[in-house]
Parts: sequence; structure tokens; C-alpha cells
Amino acid sequence: MIAELNSVANLPNHKENGIHDEIVPESTAQNGSCLRNGKIKTFRGKRKIRKQCENRRRGSSSSRRSNQLQNGEVVEAVTLFEVVSMGRRAMQSVVDDWVEAYKKDRDVALLDLNNFFIQCSGCQGVVTAEMFQSSQNCDVMQKMTETFDEETGLQYKKFMAYPWILTVTWPVDMDNEDYPLIKPGSSWKKFKAHFCEFTAVLVQQCQCSILYDGYLMDTVISLLTGLADSMIRAFRHTSTLAAMKLLTALVNLNLSLDVSKCNLERLYEVEKSRTMGKRTNSRLDQLERKRREYKQKHLEIENMMNAIFKGTFLQRYRDVIPEIRAICIEEMGNWMKIYPDAFLNDSYLKYIGWMLYDKQPDVRLKCLQGLQGIYGQKELVCKMDLFTSRFKDRIVSMTLDKDHEVAVQAMKLLMLMSQNCEDALSSEDCETLYQFVYTTHRPLAIAAGELLYKRLIVQEIEMEGFSKRNKFCSKWEPVASQLKTLIIFFLESELHSHVTYLVDSLWDWATSLLKDWECMTTLLLESADNHEEVLSDAQKSALIEIILATIREAAEGHSPVGRGGTRKILSAKEKKIQVEDSAKITEHFIVVLPQLLAKYSVDAEKVTNLLQIPQYFDIELCSTGLLDKHVDALLREVKTIVSKHSDADVLEACSRIYYILCSEELSVHKKVGLARTELVDELVEELKELLDTFWDEGEGLYAEEEGIHHICSMLRRITAFHNAHDLTRWNLYDMMSKLLGFEVEHSPLPVQILLPALQCAYFALFWQLTSVAENTSSKESIFVLRTHLRHYCHLCTCYLSHHNRELREKAFMILCDLLMIVSHQGSSADGAIGLLEYLPSLSLQSKMLLFIQDHVFTEEEEETKDLTEEEERKKEGQKLDALHLKRCLLAAYCKLIIYNVVEMSAAAEIYKHYMKAYNDFGDIIKETLSRTRHNDKIQSAKALILCLQQLFQKHVESQDDSSSSMDAASASFNNIKELARRFSLTFGWDQVKSRESVAMIHKEGIEFAFQGAAAAVEGKCLPPNLNFLIILSEFSNKLLKPDKRLVYNYLLRYIPEPALCKEDSWYSLGWYRTSLLASEDEESSAISSLNEWPPVIIARTPSFKRKLSEGERYHSLSASGSWSKTSHTETINRPSDIHRPSHLPSLALRGRKRLKFHDSHHQEYPPLLGSARLKTKHSIQAVVKIENTAEVPAEDADVDVVGTD
Repeated sequence: MIAELNSVANLPNHKENGIHDEIVPESTAQNGSCLRNGKIKTFRGKRKIRKQCENRRRGSSSSRRSNQLQNGEVVEAVTLFEVVSMGRRAMQSVVDDWVEAYKKDRDVALLDLNNFFIQCSGCQGVVTAEMFQSSQNCDVMQKMTETFDEETGLQYKKFMAYPWILTVTWPVDMDNEDYPLIKPGSSWKKFKAHFCEFTAVLVQQCQCSILYDGYLMDTVISLLTGLADSMIRAFRHTSTLAAMKLLTALVNLNLSLDVSKCNLERLYEVEKSRTMGKRTNSRLDQLERKRREYKQKHLEIENMMNAIFKGTFLQRYRDVIPEIRAICIEEMGNWMKIYPDAFLNDSYLKYIGWMLYDKQPDVRLKCLQGLQGIYGQKELVCKMDLFTSRFKDRIVSMTLDKDHEVAVQAMKLLMLMSQNCEDALSSEDCETLYQFVYTTHRPLAIAAGELLYKRLIVQEIEMEGFSKRNKFCSKWEPVASQLKTLIIFFLESELHSHVTYLVDSLWDWATSLLKDWECMTTLLLESADNHEEVLSDAQKSALIEIILATIREAAEGHSPVGRGGTRKILSAKEKKIQVEDSAKITEHFIVVLPQLLAKYSVDAEKVTNLLQIPQYFDIELCSTGLLDKHVDALLREVKTIVSKHSDADVLEACSRIYYILCSEELSVHKKVGLARTELVDELVEELKELLDTFWDEGEGLYAEEEGIHHICSMLRRITAFHNAHDLTRWNLYDMMSKLLGFEVEHSPLPVQILLPALQCAYFALFWQLTSVAENTSSKESIFVLRTHLRHYCHLCTCYLSHHNRELREKAFMILCDLLMIVSHQGSSADGAIGLLEYLPSLSLQSKMLLFIQDHVFTEEEEETKDLTEEEERKKEGQKLDALHLKRCLLAAYCKLIIYNVVEMSAAAEIYKHYMKAYNDFGDIIKETLSRTRHNDKIQSAKALILCLQQLFQKHVESQDDSSSSMDAASASFNNIKELARRFSLTFGWDQVKSRESVAMIHKEGIEFAFQGAAAAVEGKCLPPNLNFLIILSEFSNKLLKPDKRLVYNYLLRYIPEPALCKEDSWYSLGWYRTSLLASEDEESSAISSLNEWPPVIIARTPSFKRKLSEGERYHSLSASGSWSKTSHTETINRPSDIHRPSHLPSLALRGRKRLKFHDSHHQEYPPLLGSARLKTKHSIQAVVKIENTAEVPAEDADVDVVGTD
């Protein structure tokens, strides 16, 4: 009697511990071989087949073949595994066929089923079985083992599957292969569902016949329990899944059996009451027998469930494989939800509670999803009191889980607990959970928004503020109450800049509330009655912010910036809703907005937010004539606000409204344009009158504080409008340049006047540049504009040294923007416009670089004194604002470097602060380095090496006239070395891409290290910059192998006589040389040329943890004396032996110089090896080795390593 995988046969007669009567397969696949990974392993042995089993097998085979006859054609028989994995047949028919086979010959059918589970584990071996007669014939425990046969290379697993002893054979490397449950591909992704369905249908179809025969389930459970105990992951994973699904099916069967049993009990009681006076009743006897039958079935099912639970679940829920643990916990949650009477108790709940602390997020996720099914049913929550008190804190903490999905499900679970479990969450817990509406992860924020809306906002609140007012309509009372609760929560959160996040979190749950703009505006327009208002002033400000956020969400239809990633594509339904909302916003606020502006025209904060609403209006709807009168009212209120306010935000919002309504698509754009012209005329005329009154050509401005305030306010208003509108015809530049020039040439003016004047002049020049670029202009007008540009740049340069910091920073930002614009005018096709091109002079570049050093990288001294909590908070806010401004200044200057407006060498001063200011400016500096390298690899590399050279020179100047070892051991030297390492990391892993840059760094570094070497040799002293080679060695690992050799040959040209190199002070050269040759085949020959080098002592800063560098390796080798033992026959390749394929790319740019290595070079700059001959041992091998590598050029090619200007 046999069962085999893929019809495998010709198995070995593997006898162990006196096993006899072995059953072997009838036929084999692959001609009697076990196929694994394309390798065929044939194993032979004696076959002892019992006659009875042979007859059974033949009968089964003939029956199967007869069932496959269709239309006279014989279809090849397939295994149970193939039928299930293909999923082409209905699972019920597959199981029915197997049940029929079981009824005919249960031994053959059971072995087929056992073989099915083995095949589902991906085992390409066989399953053999032998009858277990008694414990006296064999030692059962010895058979429950896994052994390895060295001769066949197969793994054997023997275990009990009563009444058989099964032997599973599989290749030893099975654990390294994929098995069906984890195999990639669309077909295998469906296999798990088919496999689980087969297990469930098997129990369902067998419940009325063979399930209780005491043979089928005992064998299957024994098999799955034995496989689940295997060391092979595939066996454990597959058998655990099958066992858990089998237990789930038994739970469902037991539940239906309970229902039938309850119905039978009721029927029995009814029948018993009807036959009280009769002695016998056949119907009653029949029901009694049925009762005993149900009771017996129930007992058997419980025994099966206990066997699976204790044999598989208790062993595997702590499995090392997270997928197996997740399966166990997932099914445990299903059992509790399906059959709570048996499983929903503390003895089972503890397993889910323990696994909430699992290290794998998938396991924690299954725990939470299982608990959601329990807490989602109110009738089950009453049994969760102990669990809730024990694990509630853990669930609350899981909202901060590093896995986003786990955090989301934890929040949803807490929402269910809050709904169905009274007092499960304390007020402190809720306050903590409410704050998640401000998180950047949108699914978590939405889950928190549901909790906030359903627990805090939607609840019965006493309407004390509204019941006393008959004037306030009763229909607004529920909505107004909810709005007030939301406003209070928002104000108590103290996150006023995050109102858009709050609205977005509540959008899916409180859409009707958040879109009730009529109620919101009614609350804002509600007048005070008996000196009492519905909302306080702070609450009104918060409500206006909420209104603006809801309008933005409805009109744009996407999440706010920083949440949600890329913008989603709206569906047709969502687009329809968006259009309807935009129309509703336009129709309502075009009428109400003038009233709101009139009421709150004095409050700058409220007005600023209200003035942003028109940008979300529907333009097409605004163009209808029905809304013209409301547009007139809006313009009147905006004009009034302009006359009242001088705040920049308010004025910019007013200017934007004119810009929106001046769109040519609107029918009212001419009317709005005329109103704008009248407003600007009034502002300019008023400014001229003020200047005529308070300005003297010789003395300048002689106004009092009030007059200065009027002039400043007028300048701010004109500047705000000049930003969005072309006011060139008012010739504002001459007026502004007059003020700015007087400050520079004569006497100082108030800073509050200079700031808007400087900005207004910039806008005036910008609009002139735009006009020249878009329209044809005469050369005269272009020359006038050119004069203005240069004069304005001169003024900004002068203001860089002004005593006021704010004015200096404003002048610098304007100067950077203006240089970015005018420096690229030469690329225009129009030659006249090219006259406007202006590049900064060297003196201006130096001034701007000095400005960056003083204003960005100079740390301000902090006053150490005791501050209150409010003062500390205010100070932290000021620090953040100052940091933001510094980042803006640095970014503006770095753009000039990236676009070649200033010399790229200026970046060296920026790179010096890469490590020190990494937390504040590291991203900007790294992006600058990346962009400049993309633009010009060579110049970018020169800027990097220049940075290191300048730092090294500064370090040398700061050192005393001490030994070089002290120089290399200092903290400043190690900081430079660490900076070089950070620079090398920016080149990434693509050495071919960074080849030119790294080669240029080595060239410039070698030349710098040996500056003054000739004079030093004559004076018998070291080159002053020799230790720079240690810093340069940080870039050696970025060189390709052939480039390392060429760089080393370039190094040889600068090395003096070898006798000097034996001194202890030359260790820097050895360090650098080792970094170039450490991974080369010629290392041993190169090492032998140095004999024994002195030990290297380099101190390392404790703040950086690094692996052993090449220098440390060199020190260990030299200390052990291993270099002296290397063969002197392995030396550096001669130049004449170097192969030079002509097709290799060059490494340098224009003006580069090839490095020709001739014998004369070696005579002038002899190698470190004194008398040894130059031999090439590996030249041929190296060429052959490189030919097989397509990524890098040939190793011995004549390649340009570096280029020289």
C-alpha cells in the first residue's frame, strides 16, 4: 500500500530498527528518479511487496483510470495535489470523489490524502507506510525522528500516523527552496485559498458518513501533528495551516451540531409531554437514540479539537517563523468569534494578549483584527472584562507602533472598545488618542477622527448658550453645539497651524457638519444680545480658520501638504461632488463674505483668512450677471480694508482678490480693473503728497514718527499690489531708487521705510524685465533697464553692510534672486535682451560669501538665565524662525553656485560646515554637492578637494612646530579625515559614474601633498603637506582597480629617494600607498618594495565608530613584520607591459594631459623598491580577468586618470 508524489517509485528499501513489510510505489516519475533542482538522484533497493496491498493498488488504479474516460478518450490521471492547485474543478466534487474512494478502500485513499499534504509542503519525495502491529515489535519513539542518509543525500522523517508508521523522504536542501504557500506567481497566490477550501469542504462532506469512524481523523491529525513538529519550515508551515483550518471546520461543525442538538432537545421535551401516560413510544425512543448519537458526536469532535489544539496550536503559536504564528492567532480569533461559548474565556484569550507583544507586525496585526471581531459584538464584550483591564494599556500604546497598519488597526479597535465597552477608555486615554488627528499618516488620522467625532463631538450637550435665545433659530442648535465642541478641542490642542490636518481627519465622518457653511457664517454674524455672544473672540477666529480649511478641502479634493503623498485621481462621483461644493461655496460666500469683512474689518487675523476664500470660487459661476452686485460690495469692503491695514499678509490677500477678479474669463474683469486702477492712483498720489511734505532734497526725511508711519504704510500697500500687478506706468522705480540712493550717499533713513522701498524697486524691475522678454522693445529702453539693474545691484551690495540685520538679509535675498534672473538673459535668442546679462564681479562674490559665513554659520551666544515656561516657549519659537531664515539665505546662495552664477570654488567654504551644521543645513549642502557634481564633475571635485586643503592648511597653521605624529593625532585632523570620509560616501556605489571626479580628487591631493617637496628633500625634511595623504586615502575605495594602479604610478613621480622613505616620519605615504594597493594582486610586490615601515599611530575621535581602515591594516601588517617576508619577485607592472585598448573612455575633460609612463619616469622618480627589478607577474592574468567584466574598463588600459587645466 503506497502513496507517492508525482507517481514516484523505485524507492530504496530503507529499513530501520527492524521495520518490515515495507510498502513501495508501483511506478516512478522521471524513470525511477527523484528530481530536485534539475538534478536526478536514482536510488535502488530491494522491494518487498505484499500481495494483498498490490491487489488493492491495482484495483484503485483501474478505478481511477475508468473514471477518467471521457468521450472515448483516456485523460491522464492527476494527483489530488494537482487538482487542488489548479483549482479548475469544484472543490465539493473533488472531495466527493475522494470520499467514494475512501469508502471503497480507505487505506489507499488515506495514503493519497497523506501524500497530498506532503506534496502541498513542496516535498519532492515520497511517503511510504507500514502497519504498526504492536509496541513490542518496534520502538515507536525511535521512529519519530529525522535522519540524514549520507549515501543517497536524502532526509528521512519517521512518525506515527495511527495505524501506520509513515516514512517521508525528501532532498536535504528542501528548506532552502520555495514551497507552494510562499511561491511567487499568480497561480500560487490562489493555492492557499484552494488548500484551505479543500480542508473545510473535507470536514463538511464527511460529517454525515466517515468523520466519526475513528480512522480518518485519527490518521490525518497524527500526520499533521507529526509534520508540525518537523524542523523543516515547509512542513511546519503547511501542516499548521491545514491543522488550524481543520480545527476551524470542526468548530463550525460543532456549532451546527449544537444547534441541531438544541432543536432535538426541544422536540424531545414536546414529545415526552405528549406521551406522559403511555408506557412505550417508538418516537420517543428514536429521539432518545438521536440524543445519544449527538452527544457521542459532540464528544468525538471535542476530542478532535483538543488533539489539534494541544498537538499543533500550543507548539506552533510560538514558532520562530512569524507566518506560522500569525496563522495560529488569526484562527484563534475566528474560533472565539464563531464559537464564543467554548473559546471566549480567559484561558484562550491569554494567547492573544501575549502575542500583542510579538516582534513581528504581522502577528500583532492578526491579534488586533481578531479582537476587533470580538469587541464589535456587544453580546461578547461582557466576557472581556479581565482581558480589557489587563491589556488595554498595551493596545493604547500600539497606536504608536512603528508599523502604520498596526497603529491604524489599534485605533479602530479602541474605537470599538469605546462604543461597546463602557468605561473601557479613561478620559486621559481619550485625550491622548484625540491628538492623533494631527498625525501625518492619513489612515491613522482618519481612524482617530472617527473616535473624536463619535465620542466627543456627537453627544448630548446641554444647550445653555442657545436655549436662552429666541433669536437664534432652533434648527442650528445641534450643529452649533457640535461646532462649538470642535472649536474648543481645537483651541485646547494649541496647534493652530494644523487646522487643515484636523479638518482632513474628520472629513470622512463629519462631512455634513464641516460643509454646513450656512450655520458657520450665521454663528459669525450673530450679534451680541445682553452683552453675551454665542462664541468668544478666540472661538470666532478658530471658526474662521476651520471655514477656510473646509472650503479648501471641498474645492481641491485632496489631502493637505505633508499628508497622503501624491494626489489621488478623483473618480467621476468625487468630481461631481467637488463641482457641486464649489458652486455652493461661490453662491453662499459671494453674498456673505462682504458682510463678514465689514464686521471683522479691524481684526487683521480674521480678515486675512476671510480674504483667502475667493480664490476657491467657481470662475464660471462668478461670470454670470446675477452676482455683479455682490462683486461690487466685495470690492468696496476690500478697498476699505486696504485703507485700514498695513499688515503685509492682509495687503497681499487684498491684492490677490483683485488679481483673481481681473481674470479675462470673468465678465466683471473690466470693472475690477478700473477699480484697481483707481485704488493704485489714490495710493501713489497720497505717497507723493507725503514725500512732498516731509522730504527735503538736501536733508532728506524730516518727518515725525506719525509721518514716518504714514509713509511706511503707503509704501507697504503699493509694494503688496506691485507684487501681483504691473504698475510700471506709475514709474515707481525712480521714486524708490531716490529713497534708497539717499540712504547710501547722504544720511540714513528709517529702516521701516527702506524695507518696503527696496522690495518695491525689485518688483518694478521684475515687471520691466517681464515686459521686455514678452514684447519687442527698443534698444534704448533696454539700455535704460540695464542701467537700472546695475544701479539696483550696487544698492543691494551696499545694504549688505547695513547696521540693521533685517535689511541686510532682505537685500541679500533680493540680490540672489535678481542675479539668478539677469545672469541667464544671454541665453535668449534676442540679441538685444542679451545686453541685460549681468554676472557678479569677484568682489561682489566675496562679499556675498562673507555674508553667508557671518549670517548663517556664525553661532550667536545665548544668554544663560532662568526663564519662565512661556518665555522658554517663545524663545524656542524665535530660534526656529531664525533657523528657517538662515536656511532660506543658504539655499538662495547655493542656487547661485548650482547655476554657475558664482564660481563653483565658493562651494568649498560651504562644504566646510557639512559635519558641524549637518542637523540644520546638511540636506541643503548635500543637495548642492549633488547638483554641482551633475553639472560639472571636474569642478565639483576640485571644490571638494579645495575644501579639505583649506581645512588642512588651517590645521597646520594652528599646530606648533612639533612632530608629525602629534599632528595626525589631534582632534582637528581627525575631524578633517572624517569629513573626507563623508564626502567619499556621497559618490555612492557606482564607481564608473564617479570615476572622473574621484580621479581629479586624487590628482589634486597628490600635488598638494608634495608642494615644496624639492626644497624639503634638499633640507632633509618632510614636505609640509605630506600628512594630507592620510586624508586623501579616504577616497581610495572609490577608485576602480585600473585607476588605482594609474594613480599609484602618478604618485611615484613625486616620491623622493627611497632611503628617505624608510624614516618614521614617512608613514603617511605608506598609509596612502596601502589604500591604493590593498585589494590589488600586486600588493605583495608593492609591499616588498618598502621593506619594513614604521608603525602608524592615528588617534580617532570617540564620536565616530568606524571599521578598521586601510591604515590600521597597514599598521598591523608592519608591526608583525609580514611585509619583510613577501617575495621580491612580485613587483609593479612595467609601463611597456600595459595593454592600451583604444576604445576605452577618457576620464578627463578638455585640456587634459595624458600620463605617459616611460622608463625615464622611473629613473627620475624611482619606486620604493630600491634594487629590485621591475617584473610583471600578473599582467596577463589581470587582462583576462577584466575582459569578463562589462562594468569597468580593462585594468591595464592607457586611460586618462585626471585632467589639468
